[in-house]
Amino acid sequence: MKYQWIILALALAAGLITSIIVDKQNQTAAKPEYPMNILESGKEAIDLYNNEDSRIRVVYFGYTHCPDVCPTSLAVLSAALQQLNDDQLQRVWPVFITLDPERDTAEKSAQYAQYFHKNITGMTGTDEQIKALAQKYGVLYMRTELEGSALEYAVDHSSYFYFLKPDGSLIEKVQHTLNPKRLVDTIEQVLQGKSS
Repeated sequence: MKYQWIILALALAAGLITSIIVDKQNQTAAKPEYPMNILESGKEAIDLYNNEDSRIRVVYFGYTHCPDVCPTSLAVLSAALQQLNDDQLQRVWPVFITLDPERDTAEKSAQYAQYFHKNITGMTGTDEQIKALAQKYGVLYMRTELEGSALEYAVDHSSYFYFLKPDGSLIEKVQHTLNPKRLVDTIEQVLQGKSS
């Protein structure tokens, strides 16, 4: 009987130690903490503010479950990209950043963006990164619970295209439009250094 208690105590101790080790491994295997400009797309981490990449960023903030504004805006961005010549296209980096990192994984964001145009990079990050980026550029967004809906919630948000320098400085901001010409004109002006 005495040995049974010793074996039970050893088993409990081994279980506790194993649990602590597994918890520590899970904590180290958790998402790495990046600054706000290092986001994830597909299976890679990408620096939005990489100064070695001289392309002008055209950034749109939205989310993949958006029923109307986001798909419309990304379709307009795609139409604008199709109107650029090869040189202009090489000098622009279109980016979609999700405002719903809870549902939009790196893979899902990347696939969603690619659906609209092969050059659009879809990105996600942590809640903290997304909040920091939204605050930096004045992106307004708010989670709204949808009772009785399979979606559970929506993300109401402002709808702008943000033109950024490689270091993340804001050059220009264009409100949601249904006309790709406005985006094309702004891209051409920014590439020529004539933005307002």
